[in-house]
Formats: sequence, C-alpha cells, structure tokens
Amino acid sequence: MTSLGVQLHIQDHHVVMDNGILQVTLSKPGGIVTGIQYNGMDNLLEVLNEEANRGYWDLVWSKAGSIGTTGTFDRIIGTKFTVIVESEEQVEISFTREWDHKDKNVPLNIDKRFIMLRNSSGFYSYAIYEHLKEWPPFNLPQTRITFKLRKEKFQYMAIADNRQRYMPLPDDRLPDRCQILNSDFPEAVLLVNPIEPQYKGEVDDKYQYSCENQNLQVHGWICMDPHVGFWQITPSDEFRSGGPLKQNLTSHVGPVCLAMFLSAHYTGEDLVLKLKQNEPWKKVFGPVFIYLNSASDAKDSSPLWDDAKKQMMNEVQSWPYEFPASNDFPPSKQRGNVSGRIRVRDSFICDNYILGNDAYVGLAPPGDAGSWQRDCKGYQFWTRADKNGHYTIKDIREGDYNLYAWVPGFIGDYRYGVTINITPGCEIDLGDLVYEPPRDGPTLWEIGVPDRSAAEFYVPDPNPKYINKLYVNHPDRFRQYGLWERYAELYPNEDLVYTIGSSDYTKDWFFAQVTRKKDDGTYQGTTWKIKFQLDNVSQNKTYKLRIALATANIAKLQIGVNDSQADRPLFTTGVIGHDNTICRHGIHGLYRLYSIDVPGTLLVKGDNTLFLTQAMNTSPFVGIMYDYIRLEGPSSSTST
Repeated sequence: MTSLGVQLHIQDHHVVMDNGILQVTLSKPGGIVTGIQYNGMDNLLEVLNEEANRGYWDLVWSKAGSIGTTGTFDRIIGTKFTVIVESEEQVEISFTREWDHKDKNVPLNIDKRFIMLRNSSGFYSYAIYEHLKEWPPFNLPQTRITFKLRKEKFQYMAIADNRQRYMPLPDDRLPDRCQILNSDFPEAVLLVNPIEPQYKGEVDDKYQYSCENQNLQVHGWICMDPHVGFWQITPSDEFRSGGPLKQNLTSHVGPVCLAMFLSAHYTGEDLVLKLKQNEPWKKVFGPVFIYLNSASDAKDSSPLWDDAKKQMMNEVQSWPYEFPASNDFPPSKQRGNVSGRIRVRDSFICDNYILGNDAYVGLAPPGDAGSWQRDCKGYQFWTRADKNGHYTIKDIREGDYNLYAWVPGFIGDYRYGVTINITPGCEIDLGDLVYEPPRDGPTLWEIGVPDRSAAEFYVPDPNPKYINKLYVNHPDRFRQYGLWERYAELYPNEDLVYTIGSSDYTKDWFFAQVTRKKDDGTYQGTTWKIKFQLDNVSQNKTYKLRIALATANIAKLQIGVNDSQADRPLFTTGVIGHDNTICRHGIHGLYRLYSIDVPGTLLVKGDNTLFLTQAMNTSPFVGIMYDYIRLEGPSSSTST
C-alpha cells in the first residue's frame, strides 16, 4: 500500500483530492463529484453524462401545507468552497449553500463535506442541514447522495450475499426497448427488446432491490475488466429516518448507487419531514464511505464483495469517526451509552417473566410508543438484545430520548416512561424493564407470527411473463412483480376462507388482501372469512380480537362477526395508509395494531365466522398485509 500523503489540488473550476490510491475531482464551488480515478480507470463515473449528473447530493422539497410525497427536485450546488483540513494525513473540504429570502431554493443552509484520508481506498461524505427559526416552514420528502457509474463498465450489482446479478443497461429502459407495466408506477418495465437478449421478458424495477435499514450497510457495483468494485458503505443508521425496518432504495439500473438518508418509500406521507413555522432544525447526514477495491485474475464477484463486507465491518467498528472536523459531528467521548435488560410479562403464556430474546431496543426522539417508525427529524440508535434480553446501546448523541422496544413473537410496542437525557460520557444502566404486551385473555386461536412482516404467509409464484430471474427460488419471493394479480386467479369466484384447525397460514392465507379486478376493468373490495369453533361462549363477557397489520395502502378494514349483512360493521379502521408496499414488491410498511372488543352476544357455541372486508376498490394496489391475528377469550377465563 502506498505511503503517499493526501494532496489537494485547487484549480479554477475544480478541486482534486489525491492520496496516491485514487483521485476524486469535484466541481468548484458546486461540490459535484465529476470524476473518480482508480486502478488505471480514468473515471468510474459516467463520462457520457454532463458533469453535474455524475455524483451529487440531492433533495426533494415542497412548500408547507403540501400533501403527498413529491415536490421540487434540487441537485444541491454549492456556492462557496472552503478548505477545512489540509495535511498529509487528511483533507476535508466544504461546499456550502446559504439561504436568503431572495432565493427560490429550499430554506436550508447546506454544508456538504468530503474527506480523504492517507492510505484509504475511498472517500467520505457528509452534510449538515440547518433551518433557522425565523425561516419559512417547508416539507422535505427525500434527501440522498447519488452516484452514476459508467454503464459499459459496471454491469454486475451486489446488495447482499443472495442478491447479486448482472443487470440490464439503462438503454433497455428507453421507450422502444421496454413496456411500462402500469402508468401509475412507471418504475416497473417489461424488457421487450433489450440490447442483451438474455434480459428479454424480464421485469426491471428499482424497488425490487429495496432493503431494510438494518441490513443496508454495503451495496454497489462490480466492473469485470478491470476487476474493480464501487461500494457505498453506511456504517450507522443514526441519521436515517424511520428506524431499523424502514426500507430504502439501494442500487439499480443506471448503473446507479444511492446513499438514502430520508425517504417516504413504503411509508407514505408519515415519513415526510415537515418543519413548522418558527421551528429550528439541524441534522448531520453521514458520513458515508465510498469504497473502491480491485482484484487480479478474478473470474467472479466474490473476492470484491467479500472484501467490501470486511471493509464495512471496519467502518462500523470505527463509528463514530474521530476525523470529521465539524463540531456538529460529535466523537465517541462526547456521546453516552445506555444498557439494561428487557423482559416480557404475559401470564397467559407463562407464570414467570419471559426473556426478551432478540428484542429490538432503541433510543429515538420522545413520543408515543411506536412513534419512532414515523420519526424523520431526529437521530435514532438501535440494537438487538441477546437471548437473555440484555442490550447495550453505544455512542448516543447528546440530547433527550425515549427508549423504545418490541420483541419478536409479541404484539405491540414498548416505551420506557421516563425521558432519558444523554450527556457526554454518561453510562446509564436502566436495569430490568418489563414489557407487558396487549393481552386480555387466553388465546383461542391465532394466525401468523407477530414479527411485523407478512413474509410467513402464502406468496404465490409470479406470472411467467413478469419474472425477475434473481428472485426465482429465492427466499424473497415477494419481490416479484404482479403478485397482486395472482389473488383473483387463485380465488376467481369466491374470496379466501380460512378454517382454524385445518387451514395452514403458510399455504392458505394469501400474503396481501388486495382487490379483485372485474370483467369491466374496475375493481372490487374483498371479504375474507375466518371460520372457527367455540366449545362454549360467555354471552355476558367480552372477547378481544387483535389485528396487527404489516402494511396498509388506501385501505379500509371492516370487521364483522357471524353476520355479513349487518347494518354496521363491528369495527372499521377508516381509510388508512399510503405505504405503496403492494405495488413496490415489499412485505411490510408501517406497523399498525388494532384491539377490538367482541361482545359475547355476537358469538355462538359451535361454528362462528369472522368477516374481514377490505372495502376500498380504487386500484389493484389498495389493500393490506396482515402481520398477525388473535382472538382472546374473556379475561376471567382460565389460561391454558
């Protein structure tokens, strides 16, 4: 490895960071990455694109009061260039854009930073966004870093060990080479005349390559000649919105490589950052690491992918970085730690405490239980408890937080009732915390697994006309296009009927309750039935129905018991959700839990039927996915 120090070359309209391993060229004062030179390649970025369309920070914003998740696209162009650190060990440079009332830009001060270290095969980037109290309010649906690589070089994409493939070219998505499958969601196309014939008949959609934050630490592209990898490494989730299960885009046809920080994908408007009148706000996004690697004589992708994963672990272990020069990014000594143990109390399962095995435990801005999944203004810090429920959350930024948790296998959300104040160097031991999940009586029957996902239910094979070859015989079979259409093929005349005691939810419970397309091209809502038997009924007691939803999209769930023609349903959610999970090949969006009183007078000894009606019928993409359903007996019943 070279021992050359880092050099900074400042030109009239560009600036170059060079450490002898790679050279990164940025526009001055714009701060657009125009070139990356590495391993004999004069530029890894797409030279056919204009300089401003190669490597850049961008955002989408709209005026306060706007609805939805769209707005004005803004490729962030700096107006002032500053050298922050310049030494043989490190160069850090800044590209700022300050706002004033004459601007038509988003009301933010933005400071984009780029860092190169000695002997480092890559570079770092982070940004500081600041909104002053007296500035106008606005909405911010999205912000990210985008890199567009050379299409003739980078054709192999890797997101996970089992999510890697050669990809079509961006040209294959041009109008004469593809067919948009649904005009409302033009991202999904059928490749009808691709340049490389092996892709003919495949579906391409960037959302098929989405990933949960908790698994989204390294992804990128490989060039086979020369053998070079381009990787985006995100060592911490603290600056990403929505918590560990929030799904984000990764890499996709382009070849495009993204670092997503804030987005409304799979959540809808709930994850649009909305700054109010007189609300100050400041947040640091990143740093993330752009890592380059190479290999000789390699015939496949594994050496570069394995090395990228190893580098990712090095970055994770180095977090929080000590080298960023901004006071807005605190090093470890200015942060605090929290530890403790999570236990579960459910006397209808066990007389003793249950260990919080694999519990998700996190600190996020103060709010109600579960509010973390809609948070996009603050920082979040999550970990997984061990098999005994013990957890430690390290390197938490200074400030006030609530501690939140949920435990796989149990419904609902836990919130510790006391606000936790993190100060530099603090070590807070919360001791034993007990989560009592919602429970009124013994389980009479249940469907599914309470894990905030519909993945355990029946996911059909895709239509052979709409295949993505990556997901054939793959555990993520739900990522195929058009699965919503398979429901009406499986249930052409009557809706799904599930019988407790004989049906199997892995085979007999369709993963999404969607609409049915009628012969005239319109859609109708669907009513699913759960048939169950009761040996006896306490007519003067109340039963409890728990319904946990993994996602909802412009849906209205109505519940009926033993009378499908009742004037009014027993319960309705009203219209809920804008998750877009069905059309974007996901298996969950935002988690919702409903607890419904069922009067014993509605039940009978012997055969009973529960009616689940999804009443909205505006498109094939409205509907819900269930996480888990449970009927509990009256609280005075004897637990079993």
